[in-house]
Amino acid sequence: MYGVVTRNEEETEWSEFDRAFYEVKDVTGRAVEPIPGAVNMVSCFGDNAVESEQDLLAFDDEGTAATRNEPYFDWTYVCPTHERYREGLLDIVEEAATVNENVRLDDVGFPRDEYCHCDRCERTFADSEFDDWAAWRTNVITSFVADARERVPGDLYLTLYPDPYPGHLESRTGIDVDAVDEYVDEFVVPIYDMAYSTTYWLEILAKGFRDRLDTRFSIELYAVDVDIDDLAKAVEVAAEYGHSVLFGYDASNARATVRRLDADAREGRSFGPE
Repeated sequence: MYGVVTRNEEETEWSEFDRAFYEVKDVTGRAVEPIPGAVNMVSCFGDNAVESEQDLLAFDDEGTAATRNEPYFDWTYVCPTHERYREGLLDIVEEAATVNENVRLDDVGFPRDEYCHCDRCERTFADSEFDDWAAWRTNVITSFVADARERVPGDLYLTLYPDPYPGHLESRTGIDVDAVDEYVDEFVVPIYDMAYSTTYWLEILAKGFRDRLDTRFSIELYAVDVDIDDLAKAVEVAAEYGHSVLFGYDASNARATVRRLDADAREGRSFGPE
């Protein structure tokens, strides 16, 4: 099963794809109306549009904000304890679910292990029932996913950072896979590369998630300017482990790859894992 992740509505209707995810809010802060013909996708706590709003940003214990101007960050992160922003996200999720009952949550969680130590987080933790900061942190994220679940009558999808090693997702993002599992119908794991010239590492990560997760998961591959033969090899590997293979952000290249795979299948050719 193949799917596409796109910002272009017309691409969600291309016949080569069995499923489509349409970004209604992305990390630039851009927002559009949800559509009925795709799973609408919400970038939750990634938002470059808030860089100048200090009250919204996530900070480490040295006072460094998690913005795209800092090392390790490709976009700016909102602190997940900001109630007004959370409520706004849940409103977007609820609106999307009225158009298509299935919704995907993207960019959920804290930006890295050392976040967040803003004044609000420090105060909220101190006033909470938790003595352990890590446990409080995962509860913040689990409660958000649970709140989103209440607003989604269909399938709820959740994107995971591509690290299947036990404990790593919890410490990095605050996502406790076992805790959120009851709310999530399918996880999506983006395993991105600019070339996919080798795929052994892709297989290692995919197998790790197969062992780590009880709920089904799909693997999302990066499709922008990737050679079709190399992308096809990556698809064959990912398809051995994921419920479906999704292509990110270049539907034309993805469509050409699917056609190549279909043609090769008719000719009896296969690309096994390396």
